[in-house]
Amino acid sequence: MSGLTPVALLLAQPMPPFPPGFIPHEVVEIVQSFFITVAVIALGIPLMRAFARRFVDRPPVTPVLAANVENRLERIEQAVEAMAIEVERISESQRYLTKLMTEPRALPHGSGNRPDNVR
Repeated sequence: MSGLTPVALLLAQPMPPFPPGFIPHEVVEIVQSFFITVAVIALGIPLMRAFARRFVDRPPVTPVLAANVENRLERIEQAVEAMAIEVERISESQRYLTKLMTEPRALPHGSGNRPDNVR
């Protein structure tokens, strides 16, 4: 290297990729985006957990019915039970009548082909 001129020595040395003190704008944007993303994740995850816990851990709210609504529902329930009892009585009567109609009737003896006193 002793035979090289000073200009050749400057050209022979590796040049830095950028001039000293200069960072390209694209690199600055990428680094800023990275740190903003890290900050959003670091702050966002605890905040989302807090909001989720607030909604999930809340005890269920039981609806409060007014007294008149409860009275009306009780009367409706009693009316439905009364109708169910009446329907059961009607169906029992229907079964009984169907049973009577399907039983063979015995003809009275000695009255001929046409009985007059069939009950």
